[in-house]
Amino acid sequence: MSYEMIALTMFSSMMVLLLTGQRVFGMIGFVGAAAALALWGNGGMEMPFSASIQLMNWYPLLTLPLFIFMGYMLSESGIASELYEMFHVWMGNLPGGLAVGTIGLMVVVSAMNGLSVAGMAIGATIALPELLRRGYDKVMVTGVIQAGSSLGILVPPSVVLVLYGMIARQPVSQLWLAGAIPGLILAGMFVLYIVIRCRIQPSLGPALPEEERNLSLSEKLALLRAGIMPLAIFFCMTGLFVMGVTSLVESAAVGATAATVAAAVKRRLTLAVIETTVRRSLGITCMFMWIILAALCFGAVFDGLGAVRAIESVFLDRLGLSPWQILVMMQLSYILLGMFLDDTAMLVIVAPLYVPLVISLGFDPIWYGVLYTITVQIAYMTPPFGYNLFLMRAMAPPEVSLSDIYRSVWPFVGIMLLGLALITTFPQLALWLPELVRDY
Repeated sequence: MSYEMIALTMFSSMMVLLLTGQRVFGMIGFVGAAAALALWGNGGMEMPFSASIQLMNWYPLLTLPLFIFMGYMLSESGIASELYEMFHVWMGNLPGGLAVGTIGLMVVVSAMNGLSVAGMAIGATIALPELLRRGYDKVMVTGVIQAGSSLGILVPPSVVLVLYGMIARQPVSQLWLAGAIPGLILAGMFVLYIVIRCRIQPSLGPALPEEERNLSLSEKLALLRAGIMPLAIFFCMTGLFVMGVTSLVESAAVGATAATVAAAVKRRLTLAVIETTVRRSLGITCMFMWIILAALCFGAVFDGLGAVRAIESVFLDRLGLSPWQILVMMQLSYILLGMFLDDTAMLVIVAPLYVPLVISLGFDPIWYGVLYTITVQIAYMTPPFGYNLFLMRAMAPPEVSLSDIYRSVWPFVGIMLLGLALITTFPQLALWLPELVRDY
């Protein structure tokens, strides 16, 4: 059997096993270990084992539990809800202002947690009921929350970019810096769309009533102080890292400690909050570690076969495709996979194959990491099987139907496609900040 056929057999076997509904890490790790045993005998088992040991020696992985803990601590202690109240009052006089404030909330939650699921949960439980009560169009605001939560894996500290850095062997700090400007560009495009749409159709996002807008300056400043705390935590954590005062792991520890101190200052650091935060942080962290372990196992065997070079030869020599055509094909495959898998599973399945191919084609792997994160979020929001669509349905109130959720995402999918095209055409939008910090 040729190396190409062995690689195809491994990949197709993994996809078939994933369709059984078993644990993602179990199926991927099983295929990698079984292929090593079949190809090289007992000695071959050392290859996936040695690759998995890298996980224990990769110091930046300590950022995962720390960032996840920080996000859950701010959420469970109610500090994130105060942030929304701040946006609610300060943006409420603008048509669609609460929807704009929701995007702002999502950006900050993304910066605090790094997971799109966290942004979706906070948006659906805090923002959505309030928006519906205020007379906002349910289709538009459902799309706003899904689009805003998509920033969770792009705005630093993105947990998915940490995983990408591990699997692609790229510096996480450079990936975070690369995701910052594209994330803010997408957030700005969402805000611009909401403002224009609500000016054309004011009934979609009515402004706050006069009596609620006319708060005294002291009341507004009190709300501003309440909302500034999570912002201060984020800027303190990120600022120290960018200035070189703290390392990546140390900045994560600063964020987790600051979030705990903030909860204590607010007198909300109860045993129930601590238990819930620790339990959820531990569960998410263990899930990610098992998935990375399986990815490294599979990738070691797959790369050891020379599968990447074989696939590169098929695309370039036999099919005669240009590097840009291959890149577009890879992005389309993400959209298809995103209908059935979450972002972590997609990364584990295709990153060992795609990242070496991207590098061999002459593309920057840091830039490609940003393209990956945007593309998978587009896939999440694309009917009929987008992962975010069903997650939103599970969290939304009964009056929001699945058809409403389907209709809500199309304008934002179009905006994200436009943003993806901009960053693909102008790579410096993603690479300028990493290069600036590196030179500094």
